Order: sequence, then C-alpha cells, then structure tokens
Amino acid sequence: MWTTIFSIVITGIITNNIIFSQTLGICPFLGVSKKLDSAVGMGLAVTFVIVLSSVVCHYLYMLLELAELTYLQTIIFILIIAALVQLLDIVLKKASPSLYTSLGVYLALITTNCAVLGTANNVVAEGYGLLETVVAGLSVGLGFTLALILMAGVREKTQRAAIPKPFQGFPIALIIAGIMAMAFSGFSGLFS
Repeated sequence: MWTTIFSIVITGIITNNIIFSQTLGICPFLGVSKKLDSAVGMGLAVTFVIVLSSVVCHYLYMLLELAELTYLQTIIFILIIAALVQLLDIVLKKASPSLYTSLGVYLALITTNCAVLGTANNVVAEGYGLLETVVAGLSVGLGFTLALILMAGVREKTQRAAIPKPFQGFPIALIIAGIMAMAFSGFSGLFS
C-alpha cells in the first residue's frame, strides 16, 4: 500500500508532471509565472481545487455508475469544479485581496483549467480509493505548483538578462518551458 502511495506521489509531482509531461494547464502556467509570489498563490489555489474536486468527483462518479449515467461525467465534473472555484474566489477576495488581485482573470480560469478536469478524470479512470484520490490530487497539485515556481524563478532571472529583442517576453518563456519539459522527461519511466 505505501509503495502505491509513494508511486502516486512521485508520478504526480515528477515523472508524469501535469505541465511538463501531460501539457495540461499551460495557460495559467505561462500567464501567472512572471512573479514568484503570484505563482505560489496560483499553485496553491489550483492544488486546493484539484484535491477537493477529485474527491467530490470520485464519489459522484460512483453514484453515476449506480444510476447508469456515466455519460454525464464530464458535465457533472465541470459543474463541481466551477462551484469550487467560485467558493475559492469568494474566500480569496475576503481573506487575501492582494493575492486575489495578483491572480486576476487566471483565478476564474481555474474552472476551465484542463489540469483540474484531467486529474478528476484520471482518478476515476484509475479506480482509486479515497486515500489514493487525495494523494493523487495533492501530488498533481504540488507538481503544478513546482512547475509554476520553477518557471517564475527562471522568468524573474530573464527580466534582468540581456535577451535579444525577438526573444523577449513570451518567446523566451516558451523556450524555457520546452527546456524544462525536456528535463522532466528524463524522469519518465521512473514510476509508471
């Protein structure tokens, strides 16, 4: 059992990183990774939504199976994710207005972040129990957060670097993301 949990953690964070291996959640990855503090905030917000939505979707899928309504899976999952993001939006607006402002439009876009829906679908497809579902959701969220933090750190350094004009801004961000994805692909096959 613990080897399974360990495997899920390593897979979610490193070997099958949602950004670098599955290329899900690229929009907030490139949009919010300009500053370290907003990257951490977005990573934690997405992790929160991934964990909660995975657990709720896990149980709802079991109910859909009993009622033979599994064809409604995607619609139901999106509704659950949207409700959780609205809850997070309300809480962040009250609890941390500065983080709420720094995340801007990307906070609402968590609803359409394919990393969240993809994780909920993967958890259901793998047939995980409650503990595995929580661990998988947390691991994927931490992997997402790690990717954002790494990218933000490098992008902050590139702002002070002498980069040729055609590569400044978004082009260098894509090059950096590609190099990071190649580095993470070196871990593929470690745990599968």
